[in-house]
Amino acid sequence: MSADNQKGLALAVSSSLFIGASFIIKKKGLKRAGATGVRAGVGGYSYLYEPLWWAGMITMLVGEVANFTAYAFAPAVLVTPLGALSIIVSAALAHVVLKERLHTLGIVGCVLCIVGSTTIVLHAPMEQTIDSVEKVWGLATEPAFLLYTTAVVAVVLLLIFYYVPQCGHTHVLVYIAICSLMGSLSVMSVKALGIALKLTFQGQNQLIYPQTSVFAMVVVTCVLTQMNYLNKALDTFNTAVVSPIYYVMFTSLTILASAIMFKDWDQQSAAEIITELCGFVTILSGTFLLHATKDMGDSTNMGIYGGLPITTMSHRLSMAGHVKRPEDTKENEEIPLRRTESIRTP
Repeated sequence: MSADNQKGLALAVSSSLFIGASFIIKKKGLKRAGATGVRAGVGGYSYLYEPLWWAGMITMLVGEVANFTAYAFAPAVLVTPLGALSIIVSAALAHVVLKERLHTLGIVGCVLCIVGSTTIVLHAPMEQTIDSVEKVWGLATEPAFLLYTTAVVAVVLLLIFYYVPQCGHTHVLVYIAICSLMGSLSVMSVKALGIALKLTFQGQNQLIYPQTSVFAMVVVTCVLTQMNYLNKALDTFNTAVVSPIYYVMFTSLTILASAIMFKDWDQQSAAEIITELCGFVTILSGTFLLHATKDMGDSTNMGIYGGLPITTMSHRLSMAGHVKRPEDTKENEEIPLRRTESIRTP
């Protein structure tokens, strides 16, 4: 592994630690704000007055800065899948700090995430040499990536102006799709801006080029859109459902965007690419196993919670669109490893 990839790896891991912790803090802040003001899920911004939400936001920002820097050193194919580690951190904190029991199969899911991450790290492509922001701009304006960008913007606008008013509060995929699509563009812009700043600190000033400003504006626009709709998703639906779906969609779209723009796999063999994809699938399997078994608080239950059989993951996702009732606010106040509405007793 190259020195740059090692730096990117270290930054990506530290980013996951901060972001994983921030989910718990932000969720609690959103719930507290919703109890005294208009909830974010229905268009309110009372969480801006909640100190706990800001604490979670600051923690997330620290993680995002580390993640931002990681993209300047390592390819997105390496950095983005490591975001699964934040899910492990959240699960571990919920188990230790919140005393929410992690089932044995959930631990297996965590191990799968670690194994998949290790596989990707060991077979990650080398970061290509880019000596100016103009070269990045050239990659971003190639026909293939322009077509991808146009398609993303069109779909996002359709979701925001048509599907959000119609079914945004009942279908979790609407909010998450907006976050994920915009997220894939934000990562590409973050990587471009990170490269520009890295070259500037090395003595090659890239801030004089207008392309740097354009990438910065795209980053701000995409990140603000992401945060807005992610807050809506977290406040409207169970975080244990939002987290894995968001991770899968965001990571898949980011890897696709990076493959189109930066051509990460051009210098790799078919065997290396397949190995990386297997690592990614392993992470996905671990992520879904972790969340599919979070209701099994004790191995003695093995599928029974409160006298009801545990539902399958497919059924849980099909029921994810149900909005939480007001009386559920306190019970579902914390992040992961709690039962969802699909298995609640009447």
